[in-house]
Amino acid sequence: MEAAYVRSIQASGSEIYVGCSNGELLRYALQADDPNQLGSYTLLSRQSLPGEKPIDSLILLTGLNRVLVQSDRQLFFYTLPSLDPVSASVMRPIRGVVAFAVDERQLNPSEVTASQPAAVDIVVVKRAAIQLYTLRDRLVYLNEIPLPGGGVSAKRSGPSLLIADKEYFSLINLETFSMLPILPINQTGQQVDFELRPHIVAIGDSEFLLVSWTGENALGVFVKGDGDPSRGTLEWPSYPISICFDYPHITALLQNHSVEIHNVDTQSLVQIIPPPTDDDKPVPQGLSLATGGYIVPSARSDKLRTKTVPLLRGS
Repeated sequence: MEAAYVRSIQASGSEIYVGCSNGELLRYALQADDPNQLGSYTLLSRQSLPGEKPIDSLILLTGLNRVLVQSDRQLFFYTLPSLDPVSASVMRPIRGVVAFAVDERQLNPSEVTASQPAAVDIVVVKRAAIQLYTLRDRLVYLNEIPLPGGGVSAKRSGPSLLIADKEYFSLINLETFSMLPILPINQTGQQVDFELRPHIVAIGDSEFLLVSWTGENALGVFVKGDGDPSRGTLEWPSYPISICFDYPHITALLQNHSVEIHNVDTQSLVQIIPPPTDDDKPVPQGLSLATGGYIVPSARSDKLRTKTVPLLRGS
């Protein structure tokens, strides 16, 4: 039997949530009882998704105590932190899901107040349409917009949705239902010998970063919700494996497993983390942003450096 491996990961505070290739959803928590020793992570909760299919992605909604999990073309809803499935009478799994996106502006739990209760707007991309939902204590269906070309990846910020199919990035205004093509993923029109998975990052209110391959390098382009450029461009020597944004830094993992960090305001390259040279050290496979902050045992430093975090199964 093939060993299970990590497919997606999110972190919040002292906890890590892991989605695996065998359909397992795992929750680890930092155990740091001795201040003189580095802590380790212990498995506290485990949930197996129906059908035990690989978990494609997951998003933590800490303000709602929910986690959204995409697997086997379905979107499932679980509770935080116990990972119990939400009753189907409250939130029935959504089927036929190719991709999904939440409004990035609503992911910060500190913005929740008594007069503004927690709510998250969700866009579900299907084969030939996108569906709009609002999630509070229940999941409410709002509308459907035809999308004949479909999509494979999407990010939302306010009324703007940046979506990518297998060839192009396009902007959709969710209020006017208008669609504007922006840029091809591959500007050469030729086949490449690496995966051109479309990268989209929400930068701010109706502002996005997208990555396009020019044939010689990868170009990071910033666009506003109306499609106009919003600032200068970024360049990488190879097409990124993954990319994420934590103001003021854009962090990209490249094909040679090095990490490059740019400043979003100046577009300058501020740090390069070379790939591991020690065969005993794991090779980076992806990046993930901890929206609500992430605690990890580490020495203080003004530069980012790699740190292996052991995940220990509990008894």
